[in-house]
Amino acid sequence: MALTPVSNGNVEHMAEHFAHLVRGSGPGILLAHGAGGSVAGNYGPILDDLATTHTVVGPDYPGSGDTPRSRVPLVLDDVADSLVRTAVDAGVDRFAVLGYSLGTAVAVRIAARHPERVTGLVLTAGFAFPDNRIRLAVRVWRDLLAAGDRVLLARFLTLVGTGATRLNGLAPADVETAVAALADFVPAGTPEHVDLVAGADIRADLPRIHVPTLVVATAEDGLVAPEHSRQLAAGIPGAELVEVPAGHDVAAEARDEWLAAIRSLLTRVG
Repeated sequence: MALTPVSNGNVEHMAEHFAHLVRGSGPGILLAHGAGGSVAGNYGPILDDLATTHTVVGPDYPGSGDTPRSRVPLVLDDVADSLVRTAVDAGVDRFAVLGYSLGTAVAVRIAARHPERVTGLVLTAGFAFPDNRIRLAVRVWRDLLAAGDRVLLARFLTLVGTGATRLNGLAPADVETAVAALADFVPAGTPEHVDLVAGADIRADLPRIHVPTLVVATAEDGLVAPEHSRQLAAGIPGAELVEVPAGHDVAAEARDEWLAAIRSLLTRVG
């Protein structure tokens, strides 16, 4: 999931190759973004920094960025395989995978299905399966999308996704500005993304992961509680857990701390 501001778009079949960006040079990084998000929306504040030392491949899921929307429900295996195919076609055969929110499930599935290509994992604000709290949040998200009330959707996501420290530190006018910005940008494929969240379950994959793994918990996250990150770390052999003082929108709330954590894993995997 992601606090990224649904636009209308032409509905297409799920693309075999996702629209993507490639930046930088060096060892590979593959990005997996959140539901209702995009590579630019979820990783934008750290993209340039990552590209100073690595080749970064960032595919957008169907209905995000320039990737056409899918007519069929998204399947986790298919999304994972498409991200890998995008990276390989871009000339990046091996890579660390950075997964954010829903992207953590995608990242773990990539490591389980393509272990020969994955050098390490960074899993941020993620979950192994949706508990009742996540399912309720996804249901509200989906219903507000169906009702076409973007402003109310943006208020809901701001409430549950923004850390209390940041939210209460904003002036009321700034809160309204943030809500308006979020309401203006909701990718066309968001309904399929949130449906994928509701059905994602990677618990059986966790014991099969045998690459260096860093799990980043967002300590003030009301959308995906930090307990989910603890479960991920406990389930993956040898995984390290760190917490950053942020809500779900970690790139905006704790950019420097998040980037430092990511770099700590990238340094270990070369």
